[in-house]
Formats: sequence, structure tokens, C-alpha cells
Amino acid sequence: MSILGKIFDKIFRRSEAATPGSDKALSPEAAAAAAEESAAASRAAASAAVGAASLSQVDVEQVLDGLAAQNSQKLNWKTSIVDLMKLLDMDSSLGERKQLAGELGYTGDTSDSASMNIWLHRQVMNKLAANGGKVPADLKD
Repeated sequence: MSILGKIFDKIFRRSEAATPGSDKALSPEAAAAAAEESAAASRAAASAAVGAASLSQVDVEQVLDGLAAQNSQKLNWKTSIVDLMKLLDMDSSLGERKQLAGELGYTGDTSDSASMNIWLHRQVMNKLAANGGKVPADLKD
């Protein structure tokens, strides 16, 4: 799974888990089918060909603020791609961010990590918004 796909999976799945009524007990077969549907939706969201209508609107800010409230570290996911990735329990190393930059078509100098990180954060927020995420206007282009 792509790094962007992992980000989508963690945010959209968190939202699904928090949906009222989602705590109902499911049979193993129903749980497996739901997991496969969720995984398929996450893969579809990561695809550039998927339109915003494929996923229901997810309040990204609410999901991430909820995770931040439970995290012992003070992570600023609203401005930092590193903190966003840490909040989602992902590898935030320079190598992973360079790979994400490649996935998203970054054409700048990847050795200028500050510029790349700012661009990455903005692109991730834009992709979330384009694929069913409700993202605050000041976090996207």
C-alpha cells in the first residue's frame, strides 16, 4: 500500500470506527466483509481516478484532533507532515517522506526537506479533501 493510501486508511477507518452504531457485534463473516469493503474504499481513495463522491464526508480535523488529544506527545498535525505521520503511528523518516513526495509528484529538491515538508502537508490535505475529507480551508490550496 502506498504511503498516501496508509494515511487515507488510518483517517477514514478512524472515522468509520467512530460512527455511531459501528460498535454493534458482527459475525466473523460480516466483520471480514466489512474489513474488505473498508480496505477497498481506502485503496480507491488513494487512487487518483477516484472522485470525491466515492467516500462519505469525513471530518478530518475532528478525527485528527481526537487522536491528538489521546497522544502523550504534543503534535502539530495542522502544519507538520512529520507530526501528522507520527500522530497516525507511521514512519515519518526522511526516506518515507521522500517516497510520499514521489507518489505525489513532487518536482522540487528533496534535499530541501523544509520546502518539501510544507508542500507534502498541503498536498496531503488537498488529497484528503478531494477524496471525501472535510478539511479546514486554511489547510488546503
